[in-house]
Amino acid sequence: MLMQTRNITFTVNGKEVSVNVDVRESLLEVLRNRLHLTGTKKGCEVGECGACTVIINGETVDSCIYLAIWADGKEIRTIEGEEKNGNLSRIQQAFVDEGAIQCGFCTPGFVMSATVLVESGEKLSREEIKKGMAGNLCRCTGYQNIVRAVEKVMEENLQAK
Repeated sequence: MLMQTRNITFTVNGKEVSVNVDVRESLLEVLRNRLHLTGTKKGCEVGECGACTVIINGETVDSCIYLAIWADGKEIRTIEGEEKNGNLSRIQQAFVDEGAIQCGFCTPGFVMSATVLVESGEKLSREEIKKGMAGNLCRCTGYQNIVRAVEKVMEENLQAK
């Protein structure tokens, strides 16, 4: 059987990339295997755990079930693009400060989901934060530290206004 391929171009972490992909290839496979962006993790491969969460055009997406060809022309952010000049993003630092990490496997996906919540500019309730993070699973920590990290950055944003 012949492999059907297509050339796609998209922006990842602010850089335009072009890559020839198998039309059946997931975005996760392209990010990890072709672009060597291994911060996005492969967990369940069925869109249930959130370890593979990336931001596409401002919305969180499970990259394990998102075909790479759908990314053509899109703006993609991965965990590698969140730090600036060697400094953690505010949400990444809040995860460290609040002890919201243990083994670290799920952390990139949680950070990406938290980033979208924080960038909404709204002050969400604990329940709204939990709902916004519902697509991410962690087997090591309680979710309270993760929620506290998001609340901390949201509060800082409000104070900065």
